Amino acid sequence: MVSFRVAGPSEYLAITGTGIKEIKIAKKSWIFPGQVCICFDISPESYSFRVQAISSDNVTFVLPAVLTIGPRTDDVASLEKYARLISSQDKNSCKEHVKEIVKGVIEGETRVVASTKTLGTIFHEPKMFNNEVVEHVQKELLPFGLLIYNANVRQLVDERGIGFVSTAGIKMQQKRANQAKVEVAEETMKGDMGVKEREGHMSQYAAKVDTETKIYTKQRLGELQKEEAKVTMEVKLFENEREAEVAKANAELAMKKAEWERQTKMEQVEATKAVQLRDAELQIEVERKNAARQMEMLKAENLTKAKVEYQTKMRESEWELYNKQNAASAALYEQVQAADGCRATAEAALFESQKEAEGELYSMQNEAKALEDLAKGESEYLKSLMEKFEGDYNKVRNYMMVDKGVYEEIAAINADMMRSLQPDIRVMNQ
Repeated sequence: MVSFRVAGPSEYLAITGTGIKEIKIAKKSWIFPGQVCICFDISPESYSFRVQAISSDNVTFVLPAVLTIGPRTDDVASLEKYARLISSQDKNSCKEHVKEIVKGVIEGETRVVASTKTLGTIFHEPKMFNNEVVEHVQKELLPFGLLIYNANVRQLVDERGIGFVSTAGIKMQQKRANQAKVEVAEETMKGDMGVKEREGHMSQYAAKVDTETKIYTKQRLGELQKEEAKVTMEVKLFENEREAEVAKANAELAMKKAEWERQTKMEQVEATKAVQLRDAELQIEVERKNAARQMEMLKAENLTKAKVEYQTKMRESEWELYNKQNAASAALYEQVQAADGCRATAEAALFESQKEAEGELYSMQNEAKALEDLAKGESEYLKSLMEKFEGDYNKVRNYMMVDKGVYEEIAAINADMMRSLQPDIRVMNQ
């Protein structure tokens, strides 16, 4: 069944199945038949670890750490990777599964980084070591779509039976206490010396102030006189500059007025020329259209004449063809009648010859048979033509007329008739 799923504020939906190429990440979506949807939490989790490692000088130590890790929410590809990571786990074992992966990555990367540094370097430069460990761990968590939101790596702890870290810590504390005592003594000495120096400086400063006051008073009087003279000169220079600028501005204004007048006159001349040019163009256009109209009228008259001549010739050709077809039909009919008459005459002559002279029977029978074969051949020939033209008498007639050259004779006769008539055909145009 079709359903609509909505994820919570800290959740996402991972959908696979029909219509989805690989995996679809969404906050809300319709779930169709053939699709599988799981809802996973993206809230970061804090994981506490105690990683045992060995430094490059073969000293074993324990590094406590608390990391806040969760899926990267600003990248859809990272959410898809995280969804694949937890897809085979239920909600109860999901966190444990992620914790095991994170633990394995942290232990492995911490041991790799620690193997390249001495324990003294790790102890005295913990910030650099911690940052390097976090960078390596983050790099290994990216394929799982995980991101380190916060890292809190604590102070190193000694492995059981090894007191390097505690001894180094005590040594560091004692060093800092001794350094504090030295700094207190130095500050006390600086205080006593400072009091004496301040008293001497006060006396020197008072004498110096009196001397500088007298010198300053004289210098100020001289400077005031110089300032008055300088101001007077600057006022004169400013007035001269202003007069020069006014003269320059008047000259530029006169030049601009002359230029504006010149441009105005040129624009007036150009406008006049443009109007004249436009009038000439319009006149040319009117003449062109008049010529085109006259040409169309001539074309229409010629076309009308040509149509009338064409129709007249068509009617004359149809009439000639009709006359030729009638003449050809009459000739064919006469030939057929003549053939039938010859056949009847031959049969009558044969019958009379048989009665008159039995001695000439053999020769007359042969002649009659020849005539009969001829007539039968013509009859079969006509029959084959009728079958070939599917019983169409007009087609057979036309074929016989063409075969006998009747059309050529009719054409020659009609041509002679037309020459003798000498027709005068005139076409009247309205």
